[in-house]
Amino acid sequence: MSKFRIDMISEEVRREIDQIIREDMHDPRLGGTWCVTRAEVTRDLRYAKVYVSILEDDKAEGVMAALKSGAGFIRRELTHRMSLRYTPELLFTQDKNIAYGVHVASLLRDISPAAPDNESEPNNDV
Repeated sequence: MSKFRIDMISEEVRREIDQIIREDMHDPRLGGTWCVTRAEVTRDLRYAKVYVSILEDDKAEGVMAALKSGAGFIRRELTHRMSLRYTPELLFTQDKNIAYGVHVASLLRDISPAAPDNESEPNNDV
């Protein structure tokens, strides 16, 4: 199977899983701010690694537990929504890239030198 087709299937799986979790799962542990950032489907369509970004660290454990316990339900719903030869087994992983990016941005903001007020304005007295 071509890389392009696998990428298209992975994106469609990501979109459908996000929609299934938001609309059909009614688990109270899924509160807070989270997002399905990407899904990587293997070439044989047997497994899909689903990355979930959780912005609130105190709720991360509950959200991941809810997703792992609801993986069978999500897979069954995915079977009904997509027509694939095999519905992939879902492996949920916490994606910490967004939190890491926020951390790096705050570090860069802290070390950047503050510009003095009179140097920040250009001199247009010509």
